[in-house]
Amino acid sequence: MAEKFPTSTHEPGVRTVYLARHGETGLNAEGRIRGLADPPLDDVGVAEAGRLAEVLAEVAPSVVVTGPLERAVATGRAIADAARAPLLTDERLNDRDYGEWTGAVRAEVIERFGSVDAAPGVEPRGDLDRRVLAAFLDLVDEFDTEPVVFVSHDAFNTTLIGMIDPSLGDVRQRTACWNLLRYRDGHWIVELYDQKP
Repeated sequence: MAEKFPTSTHEPGVRTVYLARHGETGLNAEGRIRGLADPPLDDVGVAEAGRLAEVLAEVAPSVVVTGPLERAVATGRAIADAARAPLLTDERLNDRDYGEWTGAVRAEVIERFGSVDAAPGVEPRGDLDRRVLAAFLDLVDEFDTEPVVFVSHDAFNTTLIGMIDPSLGDVRQRTACWNLLRYRDGHWIVELYDQKP
């Protein structure tokens, strides 16, 4: 069961977050699980990151924060350069750990175990939920000028979106998409999701 997203009277440091997913890699194109593997963006991913950067530069982010894997950093760098914003990396925005299934064809893992969650050695769903929730709540308190852009991964983004709005628990996150999260009246809302430039 997903971790419940807290409602709080505590005001976060920022109230507007653009949550982006990295551009395509060769493993994405092949339907393979990426996890903590570190493939670079492929040619499609570089072009996607450029288009995403054009869109997010328009919101004039105060900072761009990415996970440490190259696909997230390259996407974040494109956004930061276009927006003339500082670029930071943060381990807390990392992808899910899929253990020995990293690099495996996702459809084959699902066929064998019924779901990726059920495959042995995959970061347990409860651990992922807690990690994502803690990372997001910590990060929005670390900055005080908005908006901010966080660049992460499919598993991180879908987990966070599903915790904020359980009706979006099965939301898709295409490569180089963006989502708009806002803090209003004591809680976070998903205003837009899976937007593709």
